Amino acid sequence: MLKIEHLGIAVKDLQKSNDLFAQLLGVEHYKIEEVASEGVNTSFFKVGENKIELLEATKEGSPIEKFIAKRGEGIHHVAFEVEDILVEMKRLEAAGFTLLNKKPKKGADNKLVCFVHPKTSNGVLVELCQSIRE
Repeated sequence: MLKIEHLGIAVKDLQKSNDLFAQLLGVEHYKIEEVASEGVNTSFFKVGENKIELLEATKEGSPIEKFIAKRGEGIHHVAFEVEDILVEMKRLEAAGFTLLNKKPKKGADNKLVCFVHPKTSNGVLVELCQSIRE
């Protein structure tokens, strides 16, 4: 069973956006984390059982920088928590979805992640995420 894990929101200025979302949601962010491989800083807010992830580009040409240049700030992706990311990746590929990575990679918030190409999911970038078991 899938559940929404978080909504990813692309922002130009993480500090200003942290202040804005703290006011909007009535809670402070609980962590900021860099994902150097993706050229992004992330900030997380806990909202009920779900999270909001703010994403700020840290380098030119990063996926977030390209997204903001093309579409502006706003919702970037919807992430679904899965029990077994490899099983879900195989299931989605067999169903005809295009995956943006062939193997799960380390993402923010102690997760393994894989993205589904928006061209195969009605224009929505979908992230699968699985907590890393230690």
